[in-house]
Amino acid sequence: MPLDYATVKDWRFDEVRQRYDEKDAMLYALGIGLGQDPEDERQLRYVYERDLLAFPTMSVVLGYPGFWVRDPRAGIDWVKVVHGEQRLAMHAPLPASGVIVGRSRNTHVVDKGADKGALVITERTLHDEAGACLATLTQTTFCRGDGGFGGGDDGPAPLPATPQGVPDHRCELRIAPQAALLYRLNADRNPLHADPEVARRAGYPRPILHGLCTYGVAAHAIVRACCGYDASRLASLNARFSAPVYPGETLQCDIWRLPDGQLRFLARALERGVVVMSHGTAEVRA
Repeated sequence: MPLDYATVKDWRFDEVRQRYDEKDAMLYALGIGLGQDPEDERQLRYVYERDLLAFPTMSVVLGYPGFWVRDPRAGIDWVKVVHGEQRLAMHAPLPASGVIVGRSRNTHVVDKGADKGALVITERTLHDEAGACLATLTQTTFCRGDGGFGGGDDGPAPLPATPQGVPDHRCELRIAPQAALLYRLNADRNPLHADPEVARRAGYPRPILHGLCTYGVAAHAIVRACCGYDASRLASLNARFSAPVYPGETLQCDIWRLPDGQLRFLARALERGVVVMSHGTAEVRA
């Protein structure tokens, strides 16, 4: 059964109410590499309960509606689905513990053509118990096997290309060999990130890192290089996923500052020289 445009576009998501605590906030921060220098007090503020702060990209693991594309009503070949892009806008600081209400909707379903796949754009807003909106997340799901259903929407404005030339900042962060095993405890327990046999069957030589973990490590690099580890200054972060990362590799993040204060970035798996995130944009508060 081909992708059903009307069903997917009007998909009804249940509201997700999620309680999290300080242990969850610390676990997320450890998963993206904070605390690797246990004597750096700037990092300790995210992994130690004294005056604990939640790292803003923890938003991506909160209020998640589940792997809905596997529902046969959608008509999506879910085995061929990959995470294409992730966008995040922070409207207020994320508390270190509390209750989050997640509300999701599909905003665009784009037919790229037969043999070219389709894009499903899902927006999720996170609210506190009083109803204040803390963050807006936009996820692009690339449905590789579902193009050619006919019709569909125009996509959102594309992310800008990465600048050429020498970056203004370069930050290298080593990804711990057990990073995927640690990060999966936040939300995504797909065995692709833990089981060597499952990874080999999927065509990888060993388990790969979660794309959203790579995204969090890139945010860590930007906060380190451009914000002096004050993550409250990170207002937005958008990027396109272009290749997998393996635990134990080094993520090299190149960052350009534009005249208007906006940031552009890309990330490489340093040892392989492979661009793993492109079209990156970020905004940091003064």
